[in-house]
Amino acid sequence: MTFLRSLSLPGWALLGAVAICIAGSGTVTTLGSQARAGSTLEERKLPMKFNWVACQPNCRGWVSAVGIITADSPKEFDEFARGRQLNGATIVLDSSGGSVNDAIALGRRFRSLGALTTVGTSVVSQPGPGDRAGVMPEAYCESMCVFLLLSGKTRYVPPAAHVRVHQIWMGDRADDARAASYTAQDLMIVERDIGRLAKYTFDMGGAGELLALALSVPPWEDLHELSADELRLTNLVTTDAVADVLPRKDDATPVADAKPKDRDRFVSSAADGEAQPQPVRATKTAEVVATGGTAPPPPAPGQPANH
Repeated sequence: MTFLRSLSLPGWALLGAVAICIAGSGTVTTLGSQARAGSTLEERKLPMKFNWVACQPNCRGWVSAVGIITADSPKEFDEFARGRQLNGATIVLDSSGGSVNDAIALGRRFRSLGALTTVGTSVVSQPGPGDRAGVMPEAYCESMCVFLLLSGKTRYVPPAAHVRVHQIWMGDRADDARAASYTAQDLMIVERDIGRLAKYTFDMGGAGELLALALSVPPWEDLHELSADELRLTNLVTTDAVADVLPRKDDATPVADAKPKDRDRFVSSAADGEAQPQPVRATKTAEVVATGGTAPPPPAPGQPANH
């Protein structure tokens, strides 16, 4: 098992584990897929970058957002969006999380554009005239990425994707959170940021169950991966139809559909017998550590949450 160490940033972040997908599908050339997968492995260790993925001639393009959310991410998105018509665009996320407050700011920008959101790894090749692009569903959206996913007006999570949550914590003390010292000022900051996160969650149409699940997982436990039922319970998923986030330009049945006849966009991880994506797990993200366990269910009404 290969471990990756990402950037160390100050402040608070939700916990996450880096995971990499090796893309392979019958809709893109093997060489093109492998080159794209290699770049994604490197990109996930870096601050978030935004790229426009063109899809010609019949499908609509999308925004690829890959990497760690930092203090520069909202500004860099603004620069990326300048001069582009991104109203109603789809944003494909592949991220292990990052800064709480900057993720909130970035998520509000996405919502102001009426963006659609999903989880995946973009792959591009040019086997013929025009770009051919697809989205590998075996991807990861962890910690604060989950709240970016929530910002979409319409939200789709493919069955092969991994959506994981964890508590927010102080990044400079996450390596040994139980042994670290905390001041009253520290407690004030975390209480303030939980309040900001709660307001954002409800503003975006999320459910209280999302906060209950995330805030019940301490930094010395593994991230909790949301099941299909929990994705619905938390309102992270609003549709089961990939066509709602990655439609064709002609509004026909989208090539992103999971059915075999429509593999051009959301491609099957086992298409034509090529290698399936292999996740690589890491112990550290931008600001925190994750090392074992799962989240308990949300507390019953009237009972205090465990901290």
